[in-house]
Order: sequence, then structure tokens, then C-alpha cells
Amino acid sequence: MIEIRNLSKRFGEIVAVNRLNLFVPEGEVFGFIGPNGAGKTTTLRMMAGVIAPTEGSVIVDGISMAEDPSSAKKRIGFIPDRPFLYEKLTGIEFLKFTADLYGMEDGLFAERSKKILNQFSLSHWADELIESYSHGMKQRLIICAAILHDPKVIIVDEPMVGLDPAGIRMVKGLFRNLAKKGTTIFMSTHTLAVAEDVCDRIGVIHKGRLIATGTVEELRVRAQVREGDLEEVFMILTEGESVP
Repeated sequence: MIEIRNLSKRFGEIVAVNRLNLFVPEGEVFGFIGPNGAGKTTTLRMMAGVIAPTEGSVIVDGISMAEDPSSAKKRIGFIPDRPFLYEKLTGIEFLKFTADLYGMEDGLFAERSKKILNQFSLSHWADELIESYSHGMKQRLIICAAILHDPKVIIVDEPMVGLDPAGIRMVKGLFRNLAKKGTTIFMSTHTLAVAEDVCDRIGVIHKGRLIATGTVEELRVRAQVREGDLEEVFMILTEGESVP
């Protein structure tokens, strides 16, 4: 579903991502972890078509992001680490704006938006200006917008930031349910417990290179750790560097 081939990004003399190769199949929740400055957010932005790679390619559902970005992006729901919202719009106006970008029909939008707003406990706030929302409510609205068009792939950078425990539990359940229905989820997170709990496989990026991929158990073997949580495995694989 997601194929990354020799993906690289340079900013001047700095190599942020260095020849990354990865395949994530349909219905998998893939976690992406690494120390601060490892290249996580840069990778996700290239995958979502926000920035262009220096070299290499991103293929989404068989479609090249470089060759047909419009079609590729229609298959993606992107949740950035620092989402931008038009705060002078109401919640429902922002969702309608998003729906129009994806070419959703009005009837389908009415049905989907009502269901999603209710699912994220935002129904009573739909007609309120976004500027009156709490940080957690804004984060939930961004997630609503990302899944509104029923994408085949969700790319999400730090999905739990600003969410309370109930919100975190809801989002974790949402990702699991979407994956069961065939949605592919690529998730960068610094919350290693969430990655361990939700993800089918995990990739570790360090200094722009993908240094390990696998299940938590496979990563334990790679780190030569019989027992221990993902944090311990992470520290060994990245030589003790901390997660941002």
C-alpha cells in the first residue's frame, strides 16, 4: 500500500533522510520512532506530498506521488505534528472546506461529518468557531478532517499530542478498527508505549537512516534483549539517544 524507494532529503549540506526503503502493506499500523532530528517528520511530509524529496520516490496504492500527486493525495489522510486550522471558521465549516478539497458530494459529506463529529464528541461544537476550541478539541477536529474522505492511507505525526487519556484511548481504538477494515496507518510517535500497544511493526530511524524494522519481539532480538519494553530496545538501537 505504501512503498518508499531510496527516499532522500537534503537541506543544503544536511542530509535529513538518507536512502530510505520501506514497504507497508494494506491494513498494517506501522510505527515510526527515532531520536530528535532523526528525520521522522521530514519523511512523513515527503510521504504526504507536502515537500518533494531530493531523490527517490513514494508510491501510495500503486500511484507515484511525483507523477500523479493529486490522485495519490486523495488516497491519504494526513495529520501533521503542528496542524493549521482556520480558526475563524466553525468546526463544520472547516470539515466542509476539507471535503470540497477532496471533491466529496454534499450528501456523502452530510452523512460522514455527522457520524465523525459524534464519534469524536464534537457534535455540540460543530457550529462554534474553532478559536473557542481547546487544544485537545482542535486535535480531534484535525483527525476528523483526515478521515472524512475515508482514505486508504493515514499518515500521522504525533497523534496523541494534546489529547486527554479518554482521547488517547479513543484514537488508539480508531486506528485499530480502521486497520481491521484495510486502512494502512503510518504513525510517527515519541510515545513508545503507544507504539508498542498499537503498532503491528515498528521502524527505527536514526541520523536519517532506517536502522531496524520489525515487531517489538523482532526488535528485541535485534537489540539482543530477551525481555524489556520498547524504550529499552530503542535506547540500545540508537546508542542511548532520547526520543524528542
